[in-house]
Amino acid sequence: MPEIPELEAIVGFFNGQLPGQQITAAATRIPPVFRTPAAEIRDTLPADTFTGLRRHGKFLLFDLQSGRTLAINPMLTGRFQYVDAGAQLPAKTCLVLDLGSGAQLRYADERLMGKVYLLAASDLDKIPNWAESGPDLLDPVLTEDEWLTRIRRYRGQIKNVLTNAAFVQGIGNAYSDEILWEAGIHPAAKRTELADDDLRRLYRAAHAVIEWAIPLARQAMVHDFVLDYRERRDFLHVHRRGGEPCPRCGAQISEITANQRVTSFCRQCQPGGHQR
Repeated sequence: MPEIPELEAIVGFFNGQLPGQQITAAATRIPPVFRTPAAEIRDTLPADTFTGLRRHGKFLLFDLQSGRTLAINPMLTGRFQYVDAGAQLPAKTCLVLDLGSGAQLRYADERLMGKVYLLAASDLDKIPNWAESGPDLLDPVLTEDEWLTRIRRYRGQIKNVLTNAAFVQGIGNAYSDEILWEAGIHPAAKRTELADDDLRRLYRAAHAVIEWAIPLARQAMVHDFVLDYRERRDFLHVHRRGGEPCPRCGAQISEITANQRVTSFCRQCQPGGHQR
């Protein structure tokens, strides 16, 4: 699942390519991902022009000259391409936008779990759960003190808190493992077991990990000035590295699978927790 580093890498790439480009044609190839009627997207996007791209949580917001926003949440398997029009289409390509430059912006989704909306930029709060979600991790309003205030409302395992969009947006399964490893906190530790100093260290670890990962994610995704996003996360320290040595202490990295989610951590660097 793309998380903040991958999505920020996409934002940085597209903001160097899309502003000022006119959409010349729109093909809505697989309807289930469209939360705005596919016909509206297909019929009204051509002749509109991109003005820029933003990220909010796990949504990418493609702003248009018409005052509308093409909002895409790629969920688990959504992937983007920015390639020549003649390049082979990936399986399950849902949306293809032809651009004035001759390139295509494509959205493919293997499991068709993503969500695509076209709506006025002022109407983003009409997206389900938009208003109820917490602040984005990188939003300046989420100061360390605000993080501490918000996180005290939760009582479950700390990994579940980090990946709960009602608390904070943008962190998923992979980077929660990295953040907890960086902070030296066991993923199964209960929030109520952690001291304020632990929770503040977790805030600083979250920002350090994301700052470190963004340029590495872009390097993995962009080749010869073409975006072709497949999940490449060879740079991560612990996530999905079960059985390998911890890069900090050398102990074997543990890996637990529960509810179809892999959790990776170092028992020596991240002591505690009740999950054995």
